[in-house]
Amino acid sequence: MSPNSDTAEARIVLPAHLHARPAGALARAAAGFESDVEISHQDRTVNPVGILAVMSLGATAGATVTVRAQGADAHQAVTELAALLRTID
Repeated sequence: MSPNSDTAEARIVLPAHLHARPAGALARAAAGFESDVEISHQDRTVNPVGILAVMSLGATAGATVTVRAQGADAHQAVTELAALLRTID
């Protein structure tokens, strides 16, 4: 890991399903970060910059997902994406 790199992780219980609209919002937000970001649910892990990838997780309301990031803005990426996931509708 380079001196300008960091890692972060957060677990979130979803208040709603990750259908097209929240998946799109998540993908747009994730694309704005320099860090490599991934979201995991059960045995699947995806890069959240793709709407279809996020939807393929099959995460529904009440499910727990994990957001991880590694890179210069990892903590910011995880914090902002976790906040978005906690408030999806």
